[in-house]
Amino acid sequence: MFNVQDLVRENIKHLVPYSSARDEFKGEARIFLDANENSLGSPLIKWYNRYPDPLQWKLKEKLSLIKGVSPEHIFLGNGSDECIDLLYRGFCNPGKDNVIICTPTYGMYEICAQINDIQVKKAPILENFQLDLIHLENLVDENTRIIWLCSPNNPTGNSLDRPDVEMVLNNFNGLVVIDEAYINFSRHRSFLQELADYPNLVVLQTLSKAWGLAGLRLGMAFASEEIIHVYNKIKPPYNINQATQDLALEALDQVDQVNEMIRILVAERDMLVPKLKELPMVVEVYPSDANFLLVKMKDARAVYEFLLRKAIVVRDRSKVSLIEGCLRITVGTPPENEELLLALKEFLL
Repeated sequence: MFNVQDLVRENIKHLVPYSSARDEFKGEARIFLDANENSLGSPLIKWYNRYPDPLQWKLKEKLSLIKGVSPEHIFLGNGSDECIDLLYRGFCNPGKDNVIICTPTYGMYEICAQINDIQVKKAPILENFQLDLIHLENLVDENTRIIWLCSPNNPTGNSLDRPDVEMVLNNFNGLVVIDEAYINFSRHRSFLQELADYPNLVVLQTLSKAWGLAGLRLGMAFASEEIIHVYNKIKPPYNINQATQDLALEALDQVDQVNEMIRILVAERDMLVPKLKELPMVVEVYPSDANFLLVKMKDARAVYEFLLRKAIVVRDRSKVSLIEGCLRITVGTPPENEELLLALKEFLL
């Protein structure tokens, strides 16, 4: 039986979390003289002189309606990177424990592990960009605390086969983190509705991609109440600022607009695939469930540098194992995509 307390670091079990003024007071009041704020206000917006809700309940309640997950199962981070980092801080003992990543994948899983002095084991995905379950199983030992899965995966763009992910969830007695940053662009179902079935599951999502709010830095982690409790115990007191909370609340009222943006981006992605395949320098365009395409080129570096001279920036992944010779190209606006295609045609001249 999975027991989250078996994974929590001993020092975290005994940690008495910092208690802020806003943690200690619940309810409504007319005069606030408890948090040493500037009582005269702010030169920007009057109410920004007050500290924000440390647990962001209004935001979580609105997200709950959209995601179908109760607020008690939601943690909000300063970008998904904070959600990633805090899992290391809460569940991995430095210099002792290890985690597994399935490369190539999002780089911050490994960077955060290194910062926290946690060993990283790598289970490279197969040539079809799916999990190598046998290799994955062989890497697990008694000190393996987390398996990181990114689906749709960055930088390959594909979704992981659901039965493979379920196999990992059912057979690993540690945390399984599924990073769904790009799930809104995929035809595949999120794992959010499986939280009740898998107490070891953590699902990461973000407002940076489909919602177009990368500048706000707001990431989301969904998990059992026990895991969310650990998150809240070790996070900084006011990790989500008031401006971010206000703007995110406003954006969450625009679900129809976001759905239309997703429709446009998916249509543009699907338009780009055949047009890129027509170009002689393109070797392969890999299937994508994300808002980007992984494209194998005959001379990726030359194409990358040519595009730079045209003031078009793509991501050079040409030296990454398994995706050698590839560029990762984000789906732009319709005019941007047309300009990209014109530039690639110029490269041939």
